[in-house]
Amino acid sequence: MLEPATDHGANARSSGKKNSRLRQAVHRHKAISNKGIQERLFTLVFSGLVYPQIWEDPIVDLEALDLQPDDHLVAIASGGCNILSYLSAAPIKITAVDLNPAHVALNKLKQAAVRHLPEYRAFQRFFAEADGRDNVKAYEDYIRPHLDEVSRKYWESRNLFGRRRIGYFRSNLYRHGLLGTFIGASHLLARAHGRNPRKMLTARTREEQRQIFEAELAPLFEKRHIRWLLNKPSALFGLGIPPSQFEALKGKETHMSKVLLQRLERLACDFDLQDNYFAWQAFGRRYATGGAGPLPPYLKPESFENLRERIDNLDVQHRSFTEYLAAKDDASLDAYVLLDAQDWMTDDILLTLWTEIERTAKPGARVIFRTAGEESILPGRVPDAILEKFSYDEDRGKEWTKQDRSSIYGGFHLYVRKAD
Repeated sequence: MLEPATDHGANARSSGKKNSRLRQAVHRHKAISNKGIQERLFTLVFSGLVYPQIWEDPIVDLEALDLQPDDHLVAIASGGCNILSYLSAAPIKITAVDLNPAHVALNKLKQAAVRHLPEYRAFQRFFAEADGRDNVKAYEDYIRPHLDEVSRKYWESRNLFGRRRIGYFRSNLYRHGLLGTFIGASHLLARAHGRNPRKMLTARTREEQRQIFEAELAPLFEKRHIRWLLNKPSALFGLGIPPSQFEALKGKETHMSKVLLQRLERLACDFDLQDNYFAWQAFGRRYATGGAGPLPPYLKPESFENLRERIDNLDVQHRSFTEYLAAKDDASLDAYVLLDAQDWMTDDILLTLWTEIERTAKPGARVIFRTAGEESILPGRVPDAILEKFSYDEDRGKEWTKQDRSSIYGGFHLYVRKAD
């Protein structure tokens, strides 16, 4: 059985407190400095819906996590794709936490949809196609009566254009949110230069993928004004990259454009498009329709019944990762999924987080995370007295990084709690 969730209404009333934690994680410089202004602008844009789809490959996660029945996993929720994919793969308990109320509302919506939509086809139409009038009717008939008040208010409130947010599912959810807007703007920029990213999806072989990439996309990174633009931290806010992570992503390269070209080339050329739904989102701004292309594991028809059976094992909470861990008993958790959030963290926040991970981790507990740069950020920032209680296989992490179809991260990392 799940522990009772914290009261969602109470969490909403304390949204200022949650936002202060986001500010604490991101703000490292004075407000009047150039970097301080960038950090505060990022906090502003990150407060709404950012990721309609999460950009970490759950297949890689599942291999590294090696989930066992009844494991208790705690994860940053984000768009919810991965936690539902984990749940469809193994009968485990998941606590998903997030400081972003829009992400909490999206996860609550997905949870209610799994429980109450009448069949897989309705679920697939709602989240895989995400662009039909029937979706709004399905929301009204099947989902709305079972949503908590805060989530319902979010989806029925109006955005800056005066439209109800639930209407995103009538006009392609994946064109909305900060990431969807960023991808759309990237397409417009490419087309303004006579290039069309959608041509990538016409490739029938890996050889054709490379030919189209080199003809349509690579030349854009030779444009002086595009190189200048991509070297500005604010240009990548749409990817959910704060200024501190920008520097880690850039690494030793002189221009960010070179790094982004390498990551985009990996996405476009290193994986078969028939098996890479991340590429469909990047180049097509949607999943393939009519069941004709790849989908996240949780959206595949064979996953639906498992989700139905296990959805009560998912608890979504509006709170910070560290706050949740602080309330748990010693040696009580089996797995942790941190996404790339540690790239944002100051040394003090990172120390507090890993102190709680070390305390709450059972022997054999797995911790996975990604980094913008290639190396783990923990050595030298988290005390050796904590890290020596975990094993770390750098070579396996590099292999998983190569296998990650999202292709945007420099490193994938797995730490495993040793027996005392």
